[in-house]
Amino acid sequence: MKHVLKIAQISDTHLFADKYTLHYGANVYQHLVNVLIHIQGVEKPDVILFTGDLTQDHTDASYHQFVEIFQQLDIQIPVHFIAGNHDEHRQLDQYLTNKPFNSSKIITNNTWQILLINSKSETPSGYVSEGTLNELSKNIDPEKKQLVFMHHHPIDVGYFIDKHGLKNKAEFWSAIQQFPSIQAIACGHVHNDLSIQPEQSGYNIPLYTCPATSIQFDQTADTSACNGQGAGYRIFELSNDKTYITRTHFVSDLAKGNHDE
Repeated sequence: MKHVLKIAQISDTHLFADKYTLHYGANVYQHLVNVLIHIQGVEKPDVILFTGDLTQDHTDASYHQFVEIFQQLDIQIPVHFIAGNHDEHRQLDQYLTNKPFNSSKIITNNTWQILLINSKSETPSGYVSEGTLNELSKNIDPEKKQLVFMHHHPIDVGYFIDKHGLKNKAEFWSAIQQFPSIQAIACGHVHNDLSIQPEQSGYNIPLYTCPATSIQFDQTADTSACNGQGAGYRIFELSNDKTYITRTHFVSDLAKGNHDE
């Protein structure tokens, strides 16, 4: 299978104003640097999609740190982005303005559409508004295949993060399932690489979650805790025959091989 579009998804960087501040013992600034070096040097994707939670401390300086990393590494790959629950649209729009950042929420070619949708609400939980769902339906070209990217997970994953998942799951899936051309949903937020297939969820579309560049959550804990796994990201390779493959990388575990799906 020859890919026509290769996507690197990164998520949940949780940066601070101070690049040396640790998050659950991890230097999340350096984690993001390591992930981007690997993406740029090994995977060489056509586009990078950032699915939110740029900041941990909500400071303007943390947004500046994010932009500075891309500048210092001379990333030329276009970077599209959406807000996570920690982020503010105003700050994203203020700081992520120049190349390689691109504020467009639709990427399209002759075969595929990549659609980024907002799930940020006034709380840590997610909500996809009726207006957003209507806009999504207007943008879908039934002659093409689609991947939909968002921050929050629209299917429960079985650990503490579900209390901050998507609140209007029924409305979301009612809208999504009207479009058989949608091939998969991809999200961040859960800080793990999960693949939830239709036979597990009862929905007809698989969900793929992105490992965080910051830390991966311990799925046995009652609240946020690190499971000790390294920084990660997800790759999607889309083909001109309208099929795709996806896999994840954990940068600190490259010697052990990557985890393919």
